[in-house]
Amino acid sequence: MSISMRDLDPAFKGAGQKAGLEIWRIENFNPVPIPQSSYGKFFTGDSYVILKTTASKSGALRHDIHYWLGKDTSQDEAGAAAIKTVELDASLGGRAVQYREVQGHETEKFLSYFKPCIIPQEGGAASGFKHVEAEEHKTRLFVCKGKHVVHVKEITFARSSLNHDDIFILDTKSKIFQFNGSNSSIQERAKALEVVQYVKDTYHDGKCEIASIEDGKLMADSESGEFWGCFGGFAPLPRRTVSDDDKPADSHPPKLLCVDKGKAEPIETDSLTKEFLDTNKCYILDCGLEVFAWMGRNTSLDERKSASVAADELIRGTGRPKSHIIRVIEGFETVMFKSKFDSWPQASDAPMSEEGRGKVAALLKRQGLDVKGLVKSEPKQEEPQPHIDCTGHLQVWRVNGQEKILLPATDQSKFYNGDCYIFQYSYPGEDKEEHLIGTWIGKTSVEEERASALSLASKMVESMKFLPSQARIYEGSEPIQFHAILQSCIVFKGGLSDGYKNYIAEKEIPDETYNEDGVALFRIQGTGPDNMQAIQVEPVASSLNSTYCYILHSGPTVFIWSGGLATSDDQELVERMLDLIKPDVQCKPLKEGVESEQFWDLLGGKTEYPSQKITRDAENDPHLFSCNFSEGNLKVKEIHNFSQDDLMTEDIYILDCHSEVFVWVGQQVDSKNRMQALTIGEKFLEHDFLLEALSREAPIYIVKEGSEPPFFTRFFKWESAKSAMLGNSFQRKLAIVKNGGMPLIVKHKRRASATFGGRSSGAPDKSQRSRSMSVSPDRVRVRGRSPAFNALAANFESSNARNLSTPPPMIRKLYPKSVAKDTAQLVPKSSAIAHLTSSFEPFSALENLIPQSQKANSVTPKSNPETSDKEGSMSSRIESLTIQEDVKEGEAEDDEGLPVYPYERVNTASTDPVEDIDVTKREAYLSSAEFQEKFGTAKNEFYKLPKWKQNKLKMAVQLF
Repeated sequence: MSISMRDLDPAFKGAGQKAGLEIWRIENFNPVPIPQSSYGKFFTGDSYVILKTTASKSGALRHDIHYWLGKDTSQDEAGAAAIKTVELDASLGGRAVQYREVQGHETEKFLSYFKPCIIPQEGGAASGFKHVEAEEHKTRLFVCKGKHVVHVKEITFARSSLNHDDIFILDTKSKIFQFNGSNSSIQERAKALEVVQYVKDTYHDGKCEIASIEDGKLMADSESGEFWGCFGGFAPLPRRTVSDDDKPADSHPPKLLCVDKGKAEPIETDSLTKEFLDTNKCYILDCGLEVFAWMGRNTSLDERKSASVAADELIRGTGRPKSHIIRVIEGFETVMFKSKFDSWPQASDAPMSEEGRGKVAALLKRQGLDVKGLVKSEPKQEEPQPHIDCTGHLQVWRVNGQEKILLPATDQSKFYNGDCYIFQYSYPGEDKEEHLIGTWIGKTSVEEERASALSLASKMVESMKFLPSQARIYEGSEPIQFHAILQSCIVFKGGLSDGYKNYIAEKEIPDETYNEDGVALFRIQGTGPDNMQAIQVEPVASSLNSTYCYILHSGPTVFIWSGGLATSDDQELVERMLDLIKPDVQCKPLKEGVESEQFWDLLGGKTEYPSQKITRDAENDPHLFSCNFSEGNLKVKEIHNFSQDDLMTEDIYILDCHSEVFVWVGQQVDSKNRMQALTIGEKFLEHDFLLEALSREAPIYIVKEGSEPPFFTRFFKWESAKSAMLGNSFQRKLAIVKNGGMPLIVKHKRRASATFGGRSSGAPDKSQRSRSMSVSPDRVRVRGRSPAFNALAANFESSNARNLSTPPPMIRKLYPKSVAKDTAQLVPKSSAIAHLTSSFEPFSALENLIPQSQKANSVTPKSNPETSDKEGSMSSRIESLTIQEDVKEGEAEDDEGLPVYPYERVNTASTDPVEDIDVTKREAYLSSAEFQEKFGTAKNEFYKLPKWKQNKLKMAVQLF
């Protein structure tokens, strides 16, 4: 589309450069911007152009343009608004969706910009009307319709205007009455209360009384008597008659018309497909209630204006005032438009070039205008955050038939892709203990155990009165919350369950279940020590990828292979995962391109392999939908510009952010529908209402009102008090609106951690909650830790301690710096320490490992009736030691003020050890000369090395 200076109205210069609303009124057939203080105020005699600019998650700006026509506006002004809308779109690069809005029949998207409602005023500027001046308050009657956005219309003040189906607002000088028709819904009544508040604030300066009148209450109620007195007394309401406004537009199959020289000619077709749309032409798709004007990418501005005029004439000619006109540009069609076709390619073949937008940007730049909104923004590369407290209590079960088997702490992060697992994670919430119960479904697991896992998890949620959030997760599509909870995760091939073993036996399929003595290849991935995974893949060269590191082992032979595009962080992750997969085994490091023959032999020979990083579905801008699920059929309705207030306690909603889906269940939803929540989520993925290629295996969360997790509430401006209110939606709103009342709040009591079939403990004090800082008797031995110390620590950890996974100690959110990178840093690693500590009582041995300075700062955890004071003290000291070192991660350690001791007295094998030193930094007590002699480098250079490398060097000289 060619653009010239004459095509751009001066009023539109610089429009759409930042997120928000911009409004112009048509005056003398030209757009004139109105001040923001007047946004939402419309006059019945005027026409307006409204631009809504939205900043997407990628940083790009999206535009929706509406032109609003008052009921008294002239035909010429309405035509001018339609034409100026096309010009505005052209100035923005020809991508915006354009909507025709008629007073009283606005789209919900348009009304969502002006919550809670718009109430047009009589008069107008461009039409020659005079604006109504402020006069003595006039009693008015309004009718309200809508559950999510409210259509408000002033009607004749008479008893005959009332009915049993709608909500009415009677605005008198001293009091505002809301009359609730007996057939209206609770949600409609609640939304109408927002209009009552708007009327109170707008026309009464927030100073007047409010009364709620229920249809059917007679004169016995004082407020009802006062209400009916305004109408001359009570009388039965007449049966409602259907007006022209209530009649829907004719419903008929979509009809396609081609616009040629301003005239729309019908196209005869039995099947409507995208192939009928020519990029050089404009078309009209008449669907009755909606009329779409489709504009080919290569059409001129004049052709687009002609198509717009033709669509307006079609609406007027058929007498359908309720029909909406929606104009779309090729390549940027709406989901609603695409759904009218029998087939539409998932990925449009229309080039998504920046040519049109680039030309407009260049033109405006020459005029000295900021054009940043017209050029494509680089996507923001943000590391995903879990938005969940990672210091909680974890339990994991493996599903075996109809039962679940609790896993020991050492196996909580070990999964087999032929099995299904259930996990329960309890963590500190804002004012109470929160719970997340989820299922992890392996790729090769059997259908019976998948169903069993979901059923068992649902029963766990039900037994806890539906308070926990629930998650359904498939292997390969795990969300960041899952990895943050586990911190380290290993996925082995094969399975241990009876269902898996029976299946492969029946199908005569070879059992590929992981054998630690056989040949196995693991791909190492993750974003850091608090989120890392080892995925077992086929032991063939084609499984390699240049952007990752791998562990290959065959019995005692272990290789670490580093791809040429792998980073230093990847190198650190593979070292950590090796501690969990093959601890205390010497490995052979290999770099891509210099592999040994033995390496390729184990993989069956060298072949080509990819070099592109494996990508996951990215999180998109969220969309909120209300749901109606009946007899297996799911119907949804999108709620535009949503907020927390749109979540009604009687309903179920779906929040879709593409990479994962949340099903929100209100407190007042009946038990039958509550039990269908997971099915609703699966149906939503199946239908893919936004045509965004949703994965059927995307994670589904079920979130209960009042127990919303932070990774859900982050999509809202969330107020916890609102989700803890009593009563139905109407009662809650009435408590706030009427007389300025405060909402009734449910006072939550902190609940103890609930467990199922396994060991349990009370919720620990927050100072000791970090799972990564705990020591468990059956904990996996970390690389380099001496067997003696493991045995020693086991004597003091309660057999009833929390079931915890085995990640290295890294919880970024708790401390200002990156934290310590190996649990092995807690204590000396030499086997000599076993001999040294054997002469002491166990408790005093550990006491001596902790410097006095740290003893003073250690935090004593709350007592647990199932553990002894000795055990609590042990846990406290270990955690204190960890925290002290974690805070210093990444810093050059400062040894100023420390005494100097000879190497013979600070090394781990010393027969005359110095008492009361920090055993995590023995090297700091050496003189500079002796430090240089032992390490071959100066102290300041040594502390610049990664922590894991420092530890290895210290181990080599018996200082770790």
